[in-house]
Amino acid sequence: MARYCAGLLVASLCLGGVVADAAASERRFTYVYEATTAPKGEWEFEHWVTWKTSSADNRHFDRFDIRYELEYGVTDRFQLGFYLSDWRYEEDRLNDVDRAKWRDVAIEGIFNLTNPVTDPLGLALYGEVKVGDEFVEVEGKVIAQKNIGPFVLAYNFVVESEWEGDDYEIDNGKIEQTAGISYQFSPRVLVGIEMLHEIDVPDWSGGQGSDVLYIGPNFSYRAERWWVTLTPLFQVSSLSGEPDFETRLIFGFSF
Repeated sequence: MARYCAGLLVASLCLGGVVADAAASERRFTYVYEATTAPKGEWEFEHWVTWKTSSADNRHFDRFDIRYELEYGVTDRFQLGFYLSDWRYEEDRLNDVDRAKWRDVAIEGIFNLTNPVTDPLGLALYGEVKVGDEFVEVEGKVIAQKNIGPFVLAYNFVVESEWEGDDYEIDNGKIEQTAGISYQFSPRVLVGIEMLHEIDVPDWSGGQGSDVLYIGPNFSYRAERWWVTLTPLFQVSSLSGEPDFETRLIFGFSF
């Protein structure tokens, strides 16, 4: 499985070389969204790979979540994103699981309110709807960002709710916080750190479920027309039922 993961990462990087002539925007983070949006009329394609593995309860599982996303700048302040397909591959030797499964399609919108460079704080609002097989999810984000010279600081507050089953009766809620700092060493190379904090709220009943915290570095490389960003995250909260490690790679190019 480690070889399979490495193959996915190498394939994504090689794909970047193939489309190097395809105008790149930038994504400094993979778990944190930025308040800026694509310029009016610009299209961008993104390929996501998220790998989760090894919890204290089960050292023998790997999960890959794959996403293909197309983004479009409707105006200079409003951006639409279309998840063309989300699918998942799981391997769990402890429970004899080895399967690939299509998950959903989705649409998202980001509306930029203020500029992170010229205003005291950049702000944006995010909304998303996912639809799959007996599955619907609605998600909202408040995105904050501030650019200070070569540094970018960003924070997201996220609320999501999903309904599953034949009658969509199973209602699961989640509250997330993500935050990141990125430093631009050169026009092409950026490094930083990201944090992901997830809190499950079963049935929105007021009772709290799992509470897990991840922290890790990120690395981003930009070319003229494409970019790639990688974030490995390590669990620092010791929650036995959640992965100890996960990593996300996003490759994108504009056209």
